[in-house]
Amino acid sequence: MRYSFYIILLILAALNLRPAITSISPLMQSIRADLGLNGTIASLLVTLPVLGMGIFAPLALRWSQRWGMEKVIWCSLILIGLSTFLRSWAHVPGLLLGSALIAGAGIGMISPLLSGFIKKYFPRPAAMVSLYSVSMVIGAAIASGLAVPMQNWTGGSWSIALSCWSLLALIAAVFWFKLVIHVNVPTAKQGIQRTRMPFRQKRAWLLTVFFGLMSSIFYSFTAWLSPMMQQIGYSQLQAGYMVTLFTLTQIPVSFLIPAGAHRFGRRKWWLIGCSIMELIALTLLVTGNLPVLAVILLSIGTGGLFPLALMLPIQEAPDTAQANALSAMNQSVGYLLGAMGPLMIGWLYDSYHSFLPAYLVLAVVISVMILLQWRIGHYTGDTDQTASVRPVMSSE
Repeated sequence: MRYSFYIILLILAALNLRPAITSISPLMQSIRADLGLNGTIASLLVTLPVLGMGIFAPLALRWSQRWGMEKVIWCSLILIGLSTFLRSWAHVPGLLLGSALIAGAGIGMISPLLSGFIKKYFPRPAAMVSLYSVSMVIGAAIASGLAVPMQNWTGGSWSIALSCWSLLALIAAVFWFKLVIHVNVPTAKQGIQRTRMPFRQKRAWLLTVFFGLMSSIFYSFTAWLSPMMQQIGYSQLQAGYMVTLFTLTQIPVSFLIPAGAHRFGRRKWWLIGCSIMELIALTLLVTGNLPVLAVILLSIGTGGLFPLALMLPIQEAPDTAQANALSAMNQSVGYLLGAMGPLMIGWLYDSYHSFLPAYLVLAVVISVMILLQWRIGHYTGDTDQTASVRPVMSSE
């Protein structure tokens, strides 16, 4: 197949990794009012997908070794599409929360495998990770930006506005099916090489905890940025535009920051710099000054950290199988930690009826993350950091 076709597949898969989550925030107040949800339960609409991502990431590794990475990605796209389509009838909390968990399962299986897909099909992985990140952010931006307008176009139906993103997954599944039918999966007689997640390696845990803290910050704001803006005084539509600004700003950032880190090296300072942007943004939100600038700085921080975190397993693993294994560990444990972020924000808001305590807790999380980034250090490409994630093979 042509190289350009693999690029299309990467873009289509990445576009589906955020709409099921980012379409929630602009409609959060409508959903809460219609279903009578408090802040803690409403936060589960973002917490459950992230939790599902953490639970199913390890299964993605095992199933890809049994049935092939490409087939698991294809099935996961179908799962995302079906769960999103079910939201058309999600007028009871249980069904809406169930669709969130199922969508998270599909996203959780795709996310770590795309690292292996990049490692396998592209000779220049850094450029493809940037494209992967940008495509993911574009999907998030489109979903958040059109959420409220689509609710208005459908006569005020937030459920239909949420379900329309199933079409995006259907289109991606059609394209991926062409690859699935051309890929041969090794049989047991051919000697399938099993790779386990490197749970016994300290450096793997360092990368994983960093990924978890980064995710908790990202998904906390993904879920609660719109209500935060509404508390400042913005209308629902205006707050939705702020969420769109948050996601749109990440598009160039998701490309430029990993490209700069790859070109100039010294990734530690790129990681820490993005975290400092988040701290400055939090300070502005606490004082209530310059909320637009705060959203932009927050977008630069989160938009830069995510692709840099995705690049770590690809840089440090020597082959496709181990890139999948390290990425699966990062995202399984990392997303389980990340899922606590939105839930924590919802609980604090219910307890204090203000986002100020949440801002202070997030500042502590970012400070701890900076310490971990210092320990992660620079990437050399051929020294201890590459060898630090040692192969752990099994012939099971």
